[in-house]
Amino acid sequence: MDTKKNPWLMLSLLFLGLSVNNHLSLGADTISANQSLSGDQTIVSSGGNFVLGFFKPGSSSNYYIGMWYGTDKVSTQTIVWVANRDKPVSDKSSSVLRISDGNLVLFNESQIPVWSTDLTSTTSSSPVEAVLLDDGNLVLKDGSNSSQHLWESFDHPAHTWLPGSKISFNKISNQNQLLISWKNEEDPAPGLFSLELQENTSEYIILWNRSIPYWTSGAWDPIANIFSLVPEMRSNYIYNFSYINNTNESYFTYSLYNPSTISRFVMDVSGQIKQKTWLSNTNEWNLFWTQPKTQCEVYAFCGAFGSCNQKSLPFCSCLKGFVAKSQNDWNLSDYSGGCKRRTALQCENTNLTNGQQDRFLTMPSVALPVQPQSVGVESATECEYTCLNNCSCTAYAYESNNCSFWVGDLLNLEQFLGDDPNGRTLYLKLAASEFSSKNNNKGIIVGAVAGSVAAVLLGLFVVVILMRRKRAVGTGKTVEGSLVAFGYRDLQNATKNFSDKLGGGGFGSVFKGTLSDSTVIAVKKLESISQGEKQFRTEVSTIGTIQHVNLVRLRGFCSEGARKLLVYDYMPNGSLESHLFHEKFLDWKIRYQIAIGTARGLNYLHEKCRECIIHCDIKPENILLDAYLCPKVADFGLAKLVGREFSRVLTTMRGTRGYLAPEWISGVAITAKADVYSYGMMLLEFVSGRRNSEPSADGKIGFFPTRAASLIAEEGDVLSLLDPRLEGNANVEELTRVCKVACWCIQDDETRRPPMGQVVQILEGVLDVNLAPIPRSLQVFADNQEHIVFFTESSSSQSSQARSNTSFGSSQSKSGESLTSSKS
Repeated sequence: MDTKKNPWLMLSLLFLGLSVNNHLSLGADTISANQSLSGDQTIVSSGGNFVLGFFKPGSSSNYYIGMWYGTDKVSTQTIVWVANRDKPVSDKSSSVLRISDGNLVLFNESQIPVWSTDLTSTTSSSPVEAVLLDDGNLVLKDGSNSSQHLWESFDHPAHTWLPGSKISFNKISNQNQLLISWKNEEDPAPGLFSLELQENTSEYIILWNRSIPYWTSGAWDPIANIFSLVPEMRSNYIYNFSYINNTNESYFTYSLYNPSTISRFVMDVSGQIKQKTWLSNTNEWNLFWTQPKTQCEVYAFCGAFGSCNQKSLPFCSCLKGFVAKSQNDWNLSDYSGGCKRRTALQCENTNLTNGQQDRFLTMPSVALPVQPQSVGVESATECEYTCLNNCSCTAYAYESNNCSFWVGDLLNLEQFLGDDPNGRTLYLKLAASEFSSKNNNKGIIVGAVAGSVAAVLLGLFVVVILMRRKRAVGTGKTVEGSLVAFGYRDLQNATKNFSDKLGGGGFGSVFKGTLSDSTVIAVKKLESISQGEKQFRTEVSTIGTIQHVNLVRLRGFCSEGARKLLVYDYMPNGSLESHLFHEKFLDWKIRYQIAIGTARGLNYLHEKCRECIIHCDIKPENILLDAYLCPKVADFGLAKLVGREFSRVLTTMRGTRGYLAPEWISGVAITAKADVYSYGMMLLEFVSGRRNSEPSADGKIGFFPTRAASLIAEEGDVLSLLDPRLEGNANVEELTRVCKVACWCIQDDETRRPPMGQVVQILEGVLDVNLAPIPRSLQVFADNQEHIVFFTESSSSQSSQARSNTSFGSSQSKSGESLTSSKS
């Protein structure tokens, strides 16, 4: 077409040419002096790891210049850096990011600069350009061929700490680099929580409002390469930390053992520092590590007059008589604004106001707020009177002849469940009208009872019916959420006098039962319980709040004198033991999924609960299968119920041959790594389909873990280890992965065993795993013995003989010095 005859076409082409010259083409990694970025345009790092452009968080109407992972790396947009955190723009199409006077500058829709790299002067002899590097560092360079960085985003982190970057303390300027949380899930403005390197130390601290520290990593141990208060770093096989301390600055940086792993540290809106790893097979971020471990440890997380409850979601709620200052903020998980009174106090006039005076609400079982004041009084009544007559006093507590009161806002109040031994009683001052509705209701009820005999009879009839129904169903009063206190006779009737026994173990026998509503239950009669009633109920209440898809759910309990019973959901497919070793059969795919599910359940017990729960008896009998063959770890928390003294547990577990970690024998303190060992032994049984110490299918007698470890170390044919019933039908990669991680789990030195979170990632294929050194305890196994012989350093002659007999070479041992390796 002749453009001379079509002026509109000529104008369009001219406009397009100007657009190409002045704006970026999608996919470039550089903003040059004659280019700009606006609207939906982005720049992408050379390897596609990171993208820079405008983004809008959630339902917010504001736009920001930010950086996120490339979509072919992380399918969910995950922001790792924001330029204009507290100065958003409203129109991305008319806002522009460009080079101006040697700086990278963001101009808003009114062409007013709202963010800049803010370099006061440069010695650049060529045009400055901004380049997005593949490690997530946005740098300002002196010309395209210059290696000098005039400015870089790694020096100005937002809420995410990426591998290769640092969080430092500048000794010259006495300035800290801060990792600062977002204000809420839709506002990247700097929030209340920050991570920084403490001045003149090698420890990190998390602060509230840049002023009050509430968590510390402890000092760096250069020999062990861990922070002193983060001992779990001993088992970290993802991150490699380095500490640098020179005359100009001190800082930490870290790298990934496996460069293909996508991982990050985040100063979260929750006030917790979180380590997250991307799972490509499930397209989600996996929480690998967090500190503080529980939400309620975060200082003032629920704001003024907010209460934190670790056992509920959401964690925060307003105290009685208070409402959220900003419900919209609370909906975005920003509770920092706290709560305000629904009704103002009447204490300005200490005399009665309209016949009413301020009163106190009793709040039992709470962790008292911070910053109390003390006053010398002689009685609880005098303590109450002191607070009542001080209008600034908002609450008081009195115990052991000590009177404490709080002036102004109440911060860091935590609500416990039941009779928690850490709980105290707080008396909260409220306007009298906050109590009046309850009194009025009582008056109405009393009037109704006095005025109508028929109403009384009807009420009694309903109560009797409900009581009969409860007795028939076999339920008692609900004590914690859905956790129910059953009567012994109810469970006796439900189980037909405990006639249908499902199995038994070190903690007691299990019986099948049916409630009158046809709900099928499993009832465990506990043995050797030494705890009192109050302590038993506290521990059971804790177990009852722990819920996970791979843990058996506790429905209720019975505690009548010496009779202690627990009521669980019934698992129709029984235990894993019946499927692995007896007439039932599981194909490899199901076995592998059960292995992963069990690892997830144990990881939850070890890392995600408020306190680490060590199972102490992991074996196939304690892995139950639901109707869909989903694994459920059973009997967790029971070791604490029956007492975890060494002699008692060892006696209890002596019958479980082949699962005890060496530390049970040596008498050292038991940690979660004892469960890891038992899990590793059980993994090998997933492979062989038989007990580890039982004769093999070909009639040979031998200790299977020894055979497996030897073959794996020699990189032999793993299919030769497989259960013959599978006829070789297994994924070789998965089979190798299981065998390798099992050999790591059963290391004699517990510090070499991976945590269960690491095991989950290996089995999910997120991490590769190297060959493990052969445990010394496997090098000698005495046939026809009732236990495994664990050799110590003094057993050198026997161990040497064992090594020579099995031909374990040093090369195999060296190859297993590191658990994980980079994927090829």
